[in-house]
Amino acid sequence: MPPKLNVHSFPRPPLLEKTPRHLQIKWNNQLIADTKDAYWALETTHPPTYYLPPNSILLPLTRSSHKSFCEWKGAATYWNVTNPVNGSKEVKNRIWSYEKPTKGFESIKDYLSFYAGPWDCYVDGEKVEPQPGDFYGGWVTSDIEGPIKGGPGTWGW
Repeated sequence: MPPKLNVHSFPRPPLLEKTPRHLQIKWNNQLIADTKDAYWALETTHPPTYYLPPNSILLPLTRSSHKSFCEWKGAATYWNVTNPVNGSKEVKNRIWSYEKPTKGFESIKDYLSFYAGPWDCYVDGEKVEPQPGDFYGGWVTSDIEGPIKGGPGTWGW
Protein backbone atom coordinates (compact mmCIF):
# COMPACT_ATOMS: atom_id res chain seq x y z
CA MET A 1 0.00 0.00 0.00
CA PRO A 2 1.40 3.44 -0.93
CA PRO A 3 2.13 5.93 1.87
CA LYS A 4 -0.63 8.34 2.83
CA LEU A 5 -0.63 11.73 1.13
CA ASN A 6 -2.02 14.56 3.26
CA VAL A 7 -3.55 17.26 1.08
CA HIS A 8 -2.57 19.90 3.66
CA SER A 9 1.11 19.12 3.04
CA PHE A 10 0.77 19.83 -0.69
CA PRO A 11 2.24 23.19 -1.79
CA ARG A 12 0.65 26.42 -2.91
CA PRO A 13 1.30 27.35 -5.69
CA PRO A 14 0.82 23.79 -6.90
CA LEU A 15 3.60 21.36 -7.74
CA LEU A 16 3.52 19.75 -11.19
CA GLU A 17 5.49 16.55 -11.65
CA LYS A 18 5.51 13.29 -13.60
CA THR A 19 3.79 10.43 -11.85
CA PRO A 20 4.56 6.75 -12.49
CA ARG A 21 1.00 5.77 -11.59
CA HIS A 22 -1.07 3.78 -14.04
CA LEU A 23 -4.14 5.81 -15.01
CA GLN A 24 -7.14 4.34 -16.79
CA ILE A 25 -10.55 5.71 -17.64
CA LYS A 26 -13.43 3.41 -18.55
CA TRP A 27 -16.86 4.38 -19.81
CA ASN A 28 -19.51 1.66 -19.80
CA ASN A 29 -16.64 -0.80 -19.17
CA GLN A 30 -14.88 0.33 -22.37
CA LEU A 31 -11.34 1.65 -21.96
CA ILE A 32 -11.17 5.25 -23.22
CA ALA A 33 -7.78 6.32 -21.78
CA ASP A 34 -4.74 4.42 -20.57
CA THR A 35 -1.30 5.72 -19.58
CA LYS A 36 1.70 5.44 -17.29
CA ASP A 37 3.05 8.72 -18.70
CA ALA A 38 0.99 11.38 -16.92
CA TYR A 39 1.56 14.40 -14.73
CA TRP A 40 -0.14 15.23 -11.48
CA ALA A 41 -0.69 18.64 -9.95
CA LEU A 42 -0.54 18.70 -6.15
CA GLU A 43 -2.10 21.74 -4.49
CA THR A 44 -2.90 22.48 -0.84
CA THR A 45 -6.30 21.03 0.21
CA HIS A 46 -6.83 19.31 -3.16
CA PRO A 47 -6.42 15.68 -4.15
CA PRO A 48 -4.17 15.19 -7.20
CA THR A 49 -5.39 16.39 -10.57
CA TYR A 50 -4.02 14.17 -13.32
CA TYR A 51 -3.03 15.26 -16.83
CA LEU A 52 -2.92 12.54 -19.49
CA PRO A 53 -0.99 12.75 -22.76
CA PRO A 54 -3.17 13.19 -25.86
CA ASN A 55 -1.96 9.88 -27.34
CA SER A 56 -3.42 8.00 -24.35
CA ILE A 57 -6.99 9.05 -25.21
CA LEU A 58 -8.69 6.29 -27.19
CA LEU A 59 -11.73 8.13 -28.58
CA PRO A 60 -12.28 11.38 -30.47
CA LEU A 61 -12.85 14.64 -28.63
CA THR A 62 -14.50 17.79 -29.93
CA ARG A 63 -13.59 21.27 -28.75
CA SER A 64 -16.18 23.05 -26.62
CA SER A 65 -16.81 26.78 -26.60
CA HIS A 66 -16.59 26.73 -22.78
CA LYS A 67 -13.50 28.35 -21.22
CA SER A 68 -12.21 28.92 -17.70
CA PHE A 69 -9.11 30.39 -16.12
CA CYS A 70 -6.82 28.90 -13.49
CA GLU A 71 -4.72 31.37 -11.52
CA TRP A 72 -1.77 28.95 -11.75
CA LYS A 73 -2.06 27.25 -15.15
CA GLY A 74 -3.82 29.86 -17.30
CA ALA A 75 -6.73 29.59 -19.74
CA ALA A 76 -8.36 26.18 -20.01
CA THR A 77 -9.92 24.69 -23.13
CA TYR A 78 -12.79 22.23 -22.63
CA TRP A 79 -13.69 19.17 -24.65
CA ASN A 80 -16.84 17.17 -25.40
CA VAL A 81 -17.05 13.44 -26.01
CA THR A 82 -19.72 11.04 -27.23
CA ASN A 83 -20.55 7.81 -25.45
CA PRO A 84 -18.53 5.09 -27.24
CA VAL A 85 -21.11 2.36 -26.57
CA ASN A 86 -24.29 3.83 -28.00
CA GLY A 87 -23.09 7.07 -29.59
CA SER A 88 -26.17 8.91 -28.43
CA LYS A 89 -25.06 10.81 -25.36
CA GLU A 90 -22.59 13.67 -25.66
CA VAL A 91 -20.89 14.70 -22.42
CA LYS A 92 -19.85 18.33 -22.42
CA ASN A 93 -17.11 20.17 -20.56
CA ARG A 94 -15.89 17.27 -18.37
CA ILE A 95 -12.41 17.19 -19.95
CA TRP A 96 -10.02 20.14 -20.13
CA SER A 97 -6.54 21.08 -21.26
CA TYR A 98 -4.18 24.04 -21.41
CA GLU A 99 -3.02 25.05 -24.88
CA LYS A 100 -0.74 27.82 -23.56
CA PRO A 101 -0.04 26.99 -19.93
CA THR A 102 1.76 29.53 -17.77
CA LYS A 103 5.40 29.36 -16.72
CA GLY A 104 6.09 26.27 -14.63
CA PHE A 105 3.24 24.31 -16.24
CA GLU A 106 4.49 24.16 -19.84
CA SER A 107 4.90 20.37 -19.54
CA ILE A 108 1.13 19.83 -19.58
CA LYS A 109 0.56 21.72 -22.83
CA ASP A 110 -2.26 19.84 -24.61
CA TYR A 111 -2.40 17.14 -21.91
CA LEU A 112 -5.97 16.33 -20.88
CA SER A 113 -7.58 16.17 -17.48
CA PHE A 114 -10.87 14.40 -16.79
CA TYR A 115 -13.43 15.00 -14.09
CA ALA A 116 -14.10 11.67 -12.33
CA GLY A 117 -17.45 11.03 -13.98
CA PRO A 118 -19.64 10.03 -15.77
CA TRP A 119 -16.88 7.54 -16.58
CA ASP A 120 -14.89 5.55 -14.04
CA CYS A 121 -11.33 6.66 -13.36
CA TYR A 122 -8.64 4.38 -11.93
CA VAL A 123 -5.24 4.97 -10.36
CA ASP A 124 -3.13 1.80 -10.17
CA GLY A 125 -6.32 -0.24 -10.47
CA GLU A 126 -8.19 1.60 -7.70
CA LYS A 127 -11.44 3.30 -8.70
CA VAL A 128 -11.29 6.94 -7.64
CA GLU A 129 -13.89 9.14 -6.02
CA PRO A 130 -14.38 12.64 -7.41
CA GLN A 131 -13.21 15.66 -5.44
CA PRO A 132 -16.25 17.06 -3.58
CA GLY A 133 -18.33 19.65 -5.38
CA ASP A 134 -18.52 20.12 -9.13
CA PHE A 135 -15.84 22.75 -9.68
CA TYR A 136 -12.50 21.04 -9.03
CA GLY A 137 -11.31 17.95 -10.88
CA GLY A 138 -9.18 16.09 -8.34
CA TRP A 139 -9.23 12.31 -7.98
CA VAL A 140 -9.52 10.89 -4.46
CA THR A 141 -7.87 7.53 -3.75
CA SER A 142 -7.42 5.59 -0.51
CA ASP A 143 -3.95 7.08 0.02
CA ILE A 144 -5.34 10.65 0.24
CA GLU A 145 -6.04 12.06 3.69
CA GLY A 146 -7.02 15.36 5.26
CA PRO A 147 -9.98 17.69 4.72
CA ILE A 148 -10.47 18.34 0.99
CA LYS A 149 -11.63 21.58 -0.59
CA GLY A 150 -14.75 21.52 -2.76
CA GLY A 151 -17.62 20.59 -0.49
CA PRO A 152 -20.01 22.89 1.39
CA GLY A 153 -18.22 25.39 3.63
CA THR A 154 -14.80 25.03 1.96
CA TRP A 155 -14.99 27.68 -0.77
CA GLY A 156 -12.85 30.24 1.08
CA TRP A 157 -10.03 27.85 2.01
